[in-house]
Amino acid sequence: DGKITRTANIKLVRDSVVVFDGKILSLKRFKDDAREVLAGFDCGIGIEGYNDIHVGDVIESYIMETLERKL
Repeated sequence: DGKITRTANIKLVRDSVVVFDGKILSLKRFKDDAREVLAGFDCGIGIEGYNDIHVGDVIESYIMETLERKL
């Protein structure tokens, strides 16, 4: 649910096991580069340093945020 952005990190999950954790290399919608794609729309995703995608794999995207510690 939500959206996927080009700057997000991704986890590739196969059979409930994370097989890859890395970055998105490219994100395309209708052959055009896209910054983000909303849920429910088709897109092409290039994954940096990984290309062993299988039918049924799940891509989970996430963004790492650094928060300042408060006392």
